[in-house]
Amino acid sequence: MIRIAAIIALLAGPLWGQEAAQQAAAALRAAEAQLQSADTARDRIAALTETVRAYEAGLSAMRAGQRDIALRADEITITLEDRRGALSRLLGVLTAISKTPEPVRQSHPQGPLQTIRAGMLVADVTPAIEAEIVGLRTLLAEAAALQSEQDAAAATLAEGLQGAQAARAALGQAVSERTDLPARFEDDPVQTALLVASAQTLGDFAAEIAATRPDAAATLVASGDLPLPVDGIVLPDDGSGRPGVRLAAPPRALVTAPADATILFQGQLLDYGNVVILEPATDVMFVLAGFAEVFGTAGQVLPAGAPIGLLGDGAGPNDGILTENLPVVSGETAQALYLEVRDGQTPVNPDAWFALE
Repeated sequence: MIRIAAIIALLAGPLWGQEAAQQAAAALRAAEAQLQSADTARDRIAALTETVRAYEAGLSAMRAGQRDIALRADEITITLEDRRGALSRLLGVLTAISKTPEPVRQSHPQGPLQTIRAGMLVADVTPAIEAEIVGLRTLLAEAAALQSEQDAAAATLAEGLQGAQAARAALGQAVSERTDLPARFEDDPVQTALLVASAQTLGDFAAEIAATRPDAAATLVASGDLPLPVDGIVLPDDGSGRPGVRLAAPPRALVTAPADATILFQGQLLDYGNVVILEPATDVMFVLAGFAEVFGTAGQVLPAGAPIGLLGDGAGPNDGILTENLPVVSGETAQALYLEVRDGQTPVNPDAWFALE
């Protein structure tokens, strides 16, 4: 069961007051309303897709809030550590004074004048000591409150993760049950397996798989404004010589079709792992790799924004290609989606098609 209402309440609470959390809560409300009004399989899949995206945005906001809390807790710890030495010395002096007999404290070895001056010094120091004590009490109270917030943040994040997992499972189930998508061709598993087994390079395989499929009727112009298949960060060139780009995104991030397209192929290919090849127009292919789970079947014609798979969770083996030297995204080690564009069987710069910035 997808516990959308509970997560909305958590995101809208005072702990996650930042704008990103409020936007994620609003997106979840909209997705919940969309789910309730979904009458067809297509509507339900669209609503679940938006639900997963909203959960991902909410989880990102939660992790950002956790980082803010942790940073402030570290600042307080450092401040208390810095003051520890001075406070220890001050407490030592005050303890010594408190143990001094009253007649001795009221007299000074250098005479009455120095006794008066010593009393004045103590009187001047006392307000500063009291202010320091008040400041320390404030810091300790804030530290205790932050600890409580950290515990609440962990519980909230756990709720969000469970909700996201349930939404992804529901989406996968809905996609597997849909029957309303048109099919451009029927896949021949034996022929496809032979092509995979004989493939030496991605380019060769793309050429062979395209030759076995009927031409697409759709047309698409490279205008550089297609949305990225996953909400992530474009990584710098990794020096591998591959013509595509890597997009770093949180584990289990949802990948969607950037445009209306036919699934030409999906499955394991060479050293790319799970691969999906989309054909949005004749002789144009979007090659996507790095999936832990893929949706749909070869031959289906997908509308723009349709879910096509989920990235891994980091628990699998490091293939040294897609997952090497990845950054931290939303508080977790990122997963990589490889994106390559081929036009007329020739790799082209993805920024001719996608808004990489």
